[in-house]
Amino acid sequence: MGWTAADIPDQHGRTVVVTGANSGIGLEATRELARNGATVIMACRSAARGAEAVSDVRADVPDADLRVEECDLADLESIRSFADRLDGEDLDVLINNAGVMAIPRSETEDGFETQFGVNHLGHFALTGLLLENLGIHDEGDSRIVTVSSGVHESGEIDFDDLQGEDSYDKWDAYAQSKLANVLFAYELERRLLTADANATSNAVHPGYANTRLQFRGPEQSGSRVRKAAMKVMNTVLAQSAEMGALPTLYAATAPEAEGGAYYGPGGFKNMRGAPERQASSDRSYDEETARRLWDVSSELTGVTYDRLPEPKAQSP
Repeated sequence: MGWTAADIPDQHGRTVVVTGANSGIGLEATRELARNGATVIMACRSAARGAEAVSDVRADVPDADLRVEECDLADLESIRSFADRLDGEDLDVLINNAGVMAIPRSETEDGFETQFGVNHLGHFALTGLLLENLGIHDEGDSRIVTVSSGVHESGEIDFDDLQGEDSYDKWDAYAQSKLANVLFAYELERRLLTADANATSNAVHPGYANTRLQFRGPEQSGSRVRKAAMKVMNTVLAQSAEMGALPTLYAATAPEAEGGAYYGPGGFKNMRGAPERQASSDRSYDEETARRLWDVSSELTGVTYDRLPEPKAQSP
């Protein structure tokens, strides 16, 4: 069967931030982390939906140590406010999970194309603002896990039109944002290594998991046909959200998980099954692209990683 949630080591004394913790992969990761003793800070765009998720988890784990904090990854001010509220709190793990997929073009509060803004730039900013909380220069085992998608394999970073203003395709934009996730995770790992930090960064993907993520696009575009087709595909092809959360949980908790790695389901076409280390796309290992994306992301968000020097040239 491979690695399962039953293999998660004791998490008592560890504090984890999970973005998008109120549904899908984030909710199931929160459930299993809490079941094993972790304190989970649920970073949710909606406090009301976060409260509903708390009730859901506590129905399974009555003593779950959970806290809901509002954090809208489509709004840099909200991200900064969230980080300010956590000032001085020690964190052990940050799971960059929240995301949107294949939606009609829209913009965040800061004028970024929403998929690129939420999936990549929001998490880039959040991670930079929480580095001190993660104690990367202290003793410990801090981890940063960024959730990507197998769709990243078709992605390209279009530096001439990052925000899709000249040309926009919802799936191309999604693929670009998910490639950005992997590039960021690897570049962060290189910088952590260069700084001799006691922290690791890796990327994961859930395979094809049955979550609400797939329905956002059809709902926002008003397509009943696409929504019905997605429901059929989720029923026939997808694994459960519980299984889809395993790569995230493995990267966040397994003693043998390595920094700079990419983990995903090892079963049929990497869409289902137990987590394993995999190779991401060739483009994801391009260090020049990763460094350029890092610099652009810092300029766009205004978040600098002052304590992480530019990395030595080495692949994860």
